[in-house]
Amino acid sequence: MTTQTILITGCSTGIGYRAAVMLKQRDYRVIASARKTEDVTRLIDEGFEAVQLDLADSDSIQNAVKQVIALTDGKIDGLFNNGAFGQPGAVEDLTRDVLREQFETNLFGTHELTNLIIPLMRAQGNGRIIYNSSVLGFIAMTYRGAYNASKFALEGLVDTLRLELHGTNIHLSLIEPGPISSDFRKNAFALYQKNIDPANSPHQQTYQNMEVRLQKKGPAVPFTLPADAVVQKVIHAMESKRPKIRYYVTFPTYLFGYLKRVLPTVLLDYLARKV
Repeated sequence: MTTQTILITGCSTGIGYRAAVMLKQRDYRVIASARKTEDVTRLIDEGFEAVQLDLADSDSIQNAVKQVIALTDGKIDGLFNNGAFGQPGAVEDLTRDVLREQFETNLFGTHELTNLIIPLMRAQGNGRIIYNSSVLGFIAMTYRGAYNASKFALEGLVDTLRLELHGTNIHLSLIEPGPISSDFRKNAFALYQKNIDPANSPHQQTYQNMEVRLQKKGPAVPFTLPADAVVQKVIHAMESKRPKIRYYVTFPTYLFGYLKRVLPTVLLDYLARKV
């Protein structure tokens, strides 16, 4: 197999970083990207080709794609849209600006980047576009409304794009992980502190419990898997002749995927409130 080139977003830590490492070990040409310049420098020092890419900044996205095209002569076999974050908080405590920030990265930036890569894949006659979604892309859970909404929207956009790209030999896959060991909770807690005012919220008591969970060391819930479990799905989506449309990763994702199909909404709501 000839060396394949893949662009990965959100490579500073967690799933994106492990994807960069594991795919490079499989002889992929990895173009890693990160939002902060110091993370880009670290990735380069570790031997990666890396570019600065902030999904919340259109200029950054366009400059990054120009660099990628220059590095690869415009040949991109795969795009792993991994970069994202989660803003905690009750829906009624989310301002318009906070919700917009969530969508800028998780949806709008991902959409813009993908639309810049698709013409390259059309020109070469093939490609794989993989999205790191979430169990929260098809099941809503309390106090995760901003993230829920961004991932629900992402899945709707991807499902539509998949239909529109039929016959192009560009395959789209959604990965829906569930609980994965990463810095996700640490970053979410910083955003909670920045954007939520628990003292003036009717959800004040619940926020106290949330703060404990977000600051807990190690896995916060059962069935948490390492980031490598997600990367294995990325590898399948890149290398299989028939990549799946959706990849479940953890037990909670399989469970809720099944329950969503068989339970009435009122019972599903009851379970979601208990999680």
